Amino acid sequence: MSNSGDEKNAQPAEHLFVENFKEFDCIVGPAGSCVKQVRCHFDGLEQTEDVKHVRQDTYELVEFLHDILKVESFPWTEFHHSVAIHNSCSSIRGLGIAKPSEIMGVPFDKTANLLSKVKGIVVVPVDRPDDCCGFGGTFCVTDEAVSARMGIEKAHDHIRHGAEYVVSPDMSCLMHQHSIAQRAGLDLKYIHVAQVLNGGPY
Repeated sequence: MSNSGDEKNAQPAEHLFVENFKEFDCIVGPAGSCVKQVRCHFDGLEQTEDVKHVRQDTYELVEFLHDILKVESFPWTEFHHSVAIHNSCSSIRGLGIAKPSEIMGVPFDKTANLLSKVKGIVVVPVDRPDDCCGFGGTFCVTDEAVSARMGIEKAHDHIRHGAEYVVSPDMSCLMHQHSIAQRAGLDLKYIHVAQVLNGGPY
């Protein structure tokens, strides 16, 4: 709700989140949009020590593996497929897991770095890797036609470069893109990065 500006009515859910997770050293989420919400947008709450701790120590899965655990290998997994990476807008611009194209500097991509440690995987480059896929919370409801067009353009970008799978650290983006590709009859599969790092969808 606060993603759409309704911070007041979002606060009970935010309080509950803090209560549920305040005792843990780290909180790890499989969706950058959710993690960004906790870390960047819990401003309406009184900033108690519990709130500060939860905000500071909530991580998106890729950044937790890459920055905190500093995982160097995944010897248990193989994934012999060509994949395109979709890092969500929240993950890129809110959490910094890859360099946005509009900012100068040395390119980096923490998702690609982790996937490069998987035997057999081929990461294919795409034309517009950090474009929004059209899933943006209530945006995909209020602007359905625009949202769907953005999603189909992402799918065609992935198909054009020979991707068999689209890999993302954000479940919401995967669900949105999968539905659009399926409706369009495109031969693309969608998978969360955690499944690849854990041995694939088999």
